[in-house]
Amino acid sequence: MSNKTIIIAEAGVNHNGSMDLARQLIDAAADAGADYVKFQTFKAKKLASKSAGKASYQQKTTAAGESQLEMLQKLELDESAHDELIRYCKLRKIEFLSTPFDMDSIDLLKGLGIKLGKIPSGEITNLPYLRKMADSFEELVISTGMSDIKEIGEAIDAITSRGFSKKNITVLHCNTEYPTPFEDVHLRAMHAIAEQFGVRTGYSDHTPGIEVPVAAVALGAVMIEKHFTTDRNLEGPDHKASLEPAELKQMISSIRHIEMALGTAVKQPSPSEIKNKAIARKSIVAAKGIRKGEIFTEDNLTVKRPGTGLSPMFWDRLLGQAASRDFEEDELIDLL
Repeated sequence: MSNKTIIIAEAGVNHNGSMDLARQLIDAAADAGADYVKFQTFKAKKLASKSAGKASYQQKTTAAGESQLEMLQKLELDESAHDELIRYCKLRKIEFLSTPFDMDSIDLLKGLGIKLGKIPSGEITNLPYLRKMADSFEELVISTGMSDIKEIGEAIDAITSRGFSKKNITVLHCNTEYPTPFEDVHLRAMHAIAEQFGVRTGYSDHTPGIEVPVAAVALGAVMIEKHFTTDRNLEGPDHKASLEPAELKQMISSIRHIEMALGTAVKQPSPSEIKNKAIARKSIVAAKGIRKGEIFTEDNLTVKRPGTGLSPMFWDRLLGQAASRDFEEDELIDLL
C-alpha cells in the first residue's frame, strides 16, 4: 500500500449493464485522479434468492414490482466484460478492482490476476466466504457497514486463522444506508477499530457530498471509497447516492490538499512564512525623541512594526537602562 490515501472510486453497478457506460465510468475515475475504479462481480442467482426483497432506497430508484434477483440479473458482468474493463483500465492507467459477492466470483477475480480483495459489508458474517477471500488474495479490504466491533473482530479472526497477516488488512468504517445521515457516521469509530485490532483503517462513504470523506482523511483514514456515477438521474439502485464526475474530482483534489496540510507534528516556521516575520512582528522603538543618557521608561518606549529590531520580549530588561545615544521618534532601539 502507498503512504498516500488510497482513493477507490466505486462504480459498483452504476454501469446499468452497459459496457459503454462502464467505460465512461472508468474515464471519469481516471480523469478525477482515483487510484482504483471498483465494480461488483456476482452471479445474481448465487447472490439472492427469488424471495429476497429490495432495500428501501432500491425500491425508490429501480423498477417497481421487480425482485432483488431480477434487479441484479440486469447488472451482472460476465468474464468477457471483466477482461474488457481490465484492458481499458490499463489503457487509462487506473487500477481495476471489483467486489466479489459469491464463491465463483472470487475464483473469477483471482483467475484474472487481481491481488486485492474487497469484502463488502454484507459478507462480513459469511464465514466460508471470508476464508476463501483469505486464501485467494494478497491484500484484503473489509467494509464494516451494519456491523459491531465484535463482528469485525470475528471477521478478522476468520481471515487471520488462514495464515493471513493483519498487516495486509485494511478495515473500512462504513454505514450501509444510502444516503447515510450525517449523525449516523461516527467517524471516530475508525480509531476504535485501529486501536482494538492493530489494522490500517479507512472509510467507505455513503453520505451526500464530499465533506465526510475529506474529514476522514484528516482523522487518519488510509483509504477512502466513494460511489460515483456519470449522472445521478439515471435509473438504478445506487445513482442517487453517488457523486457526479466533477464532484469526484473535487473530493480527490480536497483529499490531496488535506494530505499536504497534515504535514508533520513539528511546530516551526515554514519556509513560505519566514519572509513575513519581519513585517508582521514588532520591535521596541522610541515613542518620542530620546537623548543620550536618558533612562528608558514606559513613557519613552513603545512597540511597533517592523520586527527587525529588538524583540518586545526584552522589554523588561531594557527598562531602567540609559540610552547610549540619541534616538528619534519611531527609531528602532537596537541595543540592550
